[in-house]
Amino acid sequence: MSKDQYTKEDELKDAIDNTEIEATDNDSVENTTGEAEKEPSVEELLQVEKDKFLRLFAEFENYKKRTTRERIELFKTAGQELMTALLPIMDDFDRGLSEIKKVEDPELLKGMELISNKLKNTLTQKGLTAIEVKPGDDFDSEIHDAITQIPAPSENLKGKIIDCVEKGYKLGDKIIRHPKVVIGQV
Repeated sequence: MSKDQYTKEDELKDAIDNTEIEATDNDSVENTTGEAEKEPSVEELLQVEKDKFLRLFAEFENYKKRTTRERIELFKTAGQELMTALLPIMDDFDRGLSEIKKVEDPELLKGMELISNKLKNTLTQKGLTAIEVKPGDDFDSEIHDAITQIPAPSENLKGKIIDCVEKGYKLGDKIIRHPKVVIGQV
């Protein structure tokens, strides 16, 4: 053992001994003056323990409620990453369908619509819904993403949505992709 370590241990022991001596001196002073603390009664102790129990019980109930809410929220949005990854595929289906309609091949169109509808129905069952945006709707910055402004073609479209460039989607009540829109300049 080094001299420094030995010295530090001795200092700690001396400090502990000094606090013990001070504590016994304080006890003797209280006893000599006649002002010793009164011991709490059984009823007071029982009341303190009841209060502790009630606080602990209330805290536990709050914990259970909070974890239940968090679990429900987790289940609602558990597939959010998967849904977000599938949104570009849905956009590609929509673009593909619009191009196939130009070719006018009814069998090809029917097959693509079947696959697209099946994908959309499956995602809808899991809680995904499209955010409806129509030209002329009011622009809301909390729901829509304005990607550009163009001169309004008419007075009634100033500050309103002119075109929707990309659809937006909600998963439950949470927006996972905001619709990208073009608005008319004021």
